[in-house]
Amino acid sequence: MTTEQPGIKKETLYLYIIIAFLVGFIAGAVFAVYKLSPSTKTIQGSAPQQAQVSNELGQAILNLEGEVTRNPDSGEAWTRLGNLYYDTDQPKKAIGAYSRALELIPPDANVITDLGVMYRRDGQPQKAVEAFIQAGEVNPLHEQSRLNQAIVFHYDLHDHQKALAVLAELLTINPSAAAANGQPITTFVDEINKSLIQTVPQQ
Repeated sequence: MTTEQPGIKKETLYLYIIIAFLVGFIAGAVFAVYKLSPSTKTIQGSAPQQAQVSNELGQAILNLEGEVTRNPDSGEAWTRLGNLYYDTDQPKKAIGAYSRALELIPPDANVITDLGVMYRRDGQPQKAVEAFIQAGEVNPLHEQSRLNQAIVFHYDLHDHQKALAVLAELLTINPSAAAANGQPITTFVDEINKSLIQTVPQQ
C-alpha cells in the first residue's frame, strides 16, 4: 500500500491562480490611477508658471488702475487694487489704495487688517498696530487683527507684555484659536513667556 504525498488539489491550485490574477489586476489598477491622477499626470516647470501668474497680475493691476482713474469714488475697485498690490508685495501702493478705499466704504475690519499688514511690511510697525487696534474696534470678535497685533508687539516692538495681553483677549474670543499654519495660540503664548524668562536679569 502506497502512501499519498501531501499535495495541492486542482481546485485549490486554480483558486490560487485566480486570486493571484485578481491581486495583480487590482494592484496594477491602483498604480495606474495613482500615476494618472490630475496632480501627478502633468509636471510643469515653476518659472514659466510664475511668469504667467506675474503677467496676469500685472495686467489685472493695469486694468484696475485704469478703473480707479475713471471711477475714483469706487471703494470696491480701490480695495481690489489694494489686494493686488498686497499680493505683488508693493506695500506703499497697497497702503495708498487701502487708505483711499476706507475713505469710501463702510469700516471693514478685514481691509483695515490688510492695511496693517502692509504698514508692517513697509517698516512701520507702530502704524500697523494702530490699524490692527482699529480693526478690533470695528469688529470686536475679529481674531486675525489681534493675532497680527501680538506678532508686531512681540517680534517688532519687543513689548512682550502687550503681546500677551492681546493674546489673552484673543483666547477669550476663541479658546481654540490657531495661527494660519495650524499652531495653537497657546503655543505662541508659551514662546513669549520663554522670551520673558530669558530676558529676566540674573541675580
